[in-house]
Amino acid sequence: MKLFILSDIHGDYDSCLKALESFAEFQADYLILLGDILYHGPRNPLPASYAPDKVYPLLNKYADKIIAVRGNCDSEVDQMVLDFNISDDYTFLSLRDRLVYLSHGHIYDPDNLPTGIQTDDVFLFGHIHTPIAEKRDKYYIGNPGSCTFPKEDYPPSFGLLDDESFTIYSLSGGIVKQVKW
Repeated sequence: MKLFILSDIHGDYDSCLKALESFAEFQADYLILLGDILYHGPRNPLPASYAPDKVYPLLNKYADKIIAVRGNCDSEVDQMVLDFNISDDYTFLSLRDRLVYLSHGHIYDPDNLPTGIQTDDVFLFGHIHTPIAEKRDKYYIGNPGSCTFPKEDYPPSFGLLDDESFTIYSLSGGIVKQVKW
């Protein structure tokens, strides 16, 4: 199974469209959204192609393939237009012999993990807009970065998780970071 991991779209139509093109290209089974989907937040500038009214219909086309968690910029109003759930602070799913925990990162983060993480499990989060792919202690940590507002001179990016690794790709192509199991 392949999971396409996207975080911190912040209502940017062009970034979302480009990411969804990559989702189709990689033929991933599910689209994981790690929060901050439609709103840009008070600390971020307005994205160049800010159009949440165009982003949500684009994402709703994939509602049956989306697993999402709530970000600190997501609200009940956002949930009213989205055809998939964004109300959970974290969730998890099973990928072969490991659990994959999903969170935005504003409540649960690498220093405050959800209960239950075991050896070789994976914790994926967004929020900090910085790509991370590493083994920490006995488990793995991943952050796909942001497709809209990358930080620390990283390119706009997304992640791909499969049975062998978590890989972060630039939206323009090329591997940014990777950790193999």
